[in-house]
Amino acid sequence: MTEGNFVDYAMVYVSSGKGGPGSRSLRREKYVPKGGPDGGDGGRGGHVIVKANKNLWTLFHLKFKRHFRAEHGHSGGKQTSTGADGQDVYIEVPLGTVVRDKETKEILFELVEDGEEKIVVKGGRGGLGNAHFKSATNQTPRYAQPGEEGEERDIILEMKIFADVGLVGFPNAGKSTLLSVVTAAKPEIADYEFTTLKPNLGVVEYRDFKSFVMADIPGIIEGAAEGRGIGHRFLRHIERNSVLLFLVPADASDIREQYEILVDEIRRYNPEILDKDRLVAISKSDMLDEELKAEMKEILDEEFQDVPYLFISSVAHQGLTELKDKLWEMLNREVHNVAD
Repeated sequence: MTEGNFVDYAMVYVSSGKGGPGSRSLRREKYVPKGGPDGGDGGRGGHVIVKANKNLWTLFHLKFKRHFRAEHGHSGGKQTSTGADGQDVYIEVPLGTVVRDKETKEILFELVEDGEEKIVVKGGRGGLGNAHFKSATNQTPRYAQPGEEGEERDIILEMKIFADVGLVGFPNAGKSTLLSVVTAAKPEIADYEFTTLKPNLGVVEYRDFKSFVMADIPGIIEGAAEGRGIGHRFLRHIERNSVLLFLVPADASDIREQYEILVDEIRRYNPEILDKDRLVAISKSDMLDEELKAEMKEILDEEFQDVPYLFISSVAHQGLTELKDKLWEMLNREVHNVAD
């Protein structure tokens, strides 16, 4: 999937169907000239329903279709026959999609299970036929109810990526390079900031035919939690990851400080995300000789007592096996903790 085809945000207009009108039919047969009212009820208007589909990975299919209108209900008929309901319209979305009201920004619902369905706008009820209004004093009512109007609204669809490991780091920290080396993903890579403007997913093949999914989240900048740049659209993808892998380049002026800035941005966006397991990878460590690496380890052992760290180089393929071993161990621990 190319970066241009990855769409994680869409605004659409939805409109449910109007209920069908009730019938004003009066029974007329050869030997029953005045048989009374026999008008049936109108059918329900169609709903607009959002449905989760595990086979979808993006909202790209909604890029050029922004209006969804359900069918109106059909009119009631004679002999108290009810009109057909209007056909429902389905909007299929990937797992992990959040649906918001565009005007109020309120979260309407979230879809996390395959096949899960939620009605976003309900169809109008069908009107009652004149058979319902017959009484001792009005035996031939010639009126019936019209159908109820449908609903309409603009909604926002936001996708949050489901991945086992989320890569977190400043722009140009080496996240895309790491993903391209340990998975078959082919993200765009360059030596300038903000090469990645959309999340990329890749499957990391582990030992004994095991695997896990890694997501390259676009680089965070200071102020992302307040929406600087498109900060919220970056940060929301981290909410679904089981383990956070922080990438800090070895040539950073202060490795711990960069890590703390990243943690602080996540904390201000949603402090619950920091309950996840974390691992720090010092990237681009092929620039370090053994002596310099030993000196840095002495400092980092003191600074990173609360979170594990390791040195890696995606270009030189250094420390990648240890990285996968550590991530697999953390993911398994996550699974066992949930089971307990």
